[in-house]
Amino acid sequence: MEFDIAVIVALSLVYAVTGCMDGIAGGGGLIAMPALLLAGIAPELALGTNKLVVLFGCVASMSAYARNGLVFWPLVRAGALPSLVAALVGARAILLFDSEGIGRIILFLLPLAVAATLLTKKDKDITELPALPLGMGAPLACAALGFYDGFFGPGSGSFYILTFYFVIGLGMLHASATNKVFGLMTVTAGLLVFAWHGKVLYLLGIPLGLANIAGNLLGAKLAMRIGPAVVRKVLLLSITLLFVSLIWKFYLS
Repeated sequence: MEFDIAVIVALSLVYAVTGCMDGIAGGGGLIAMPALLLAGIAPELALGTNKLVVLFGCVASMSAYARNGLVFWPLVRAGALPSLVAALVGARAILLFDSEGIGRIILFLLPLAVAATLLTKKDKDITELPALPLGMGAPLACAALGFYDGFFGPGSGSFYILTFYFVIGLGMLHASATNKVFGLMTVTAGLLVFAWHGKVLYLLGIPLGLANIAGNLLGAKLAMRIGPAVVRKVLLLSITLLFVSLIWKFYLS
């Protein structure tokens, strides 16, 4: 596919903003994915290209959090393999659907992802790392989250943070930082599947990825300073508008 320079610039701006959201609390894909669809990219290509772009940002923000000692590695060791395997299965499963089917699945899943993003709205943060349920609970939870990330992707960061915060008991900032490690693994797994099936637009993904890096670095810096409260308010308005646009695209147009 060929794109006008104006489209690439517009999408780069979108990914810079959504990268900042992802760097703070996740949910950026809820805006980025509809933006790719509204640019005329087929749903399966949008999913694959989005994974390439997000990979750039995950590396940047994870590095920033890790340097500041905010990643809780025991949880990573307990859930990494189940999450990775489930992401591969999920990415393969979504490719069983045709373009129209994928588009309708995305539209159905968006409200669930929005709900997860909004549910992480607690101001309190837990500074003491608890004794986590790292037996069967963490691997099973990470496997379910990995499958969702591979199958769909947008909003998965918020689901990880939601689970780590409410279920496992990490503080919000530690949950966000640890989420980046899982995000990097599952996005990589999903990208490999989409790339194998030729569903990635590399020439578009690279400039968008560079913009996403800048956004993620800024988001991680803001998260460590002031937290994600402002981003969630902006996200609610943006998702409402884009959700209406997707309803028009797949059901009313």
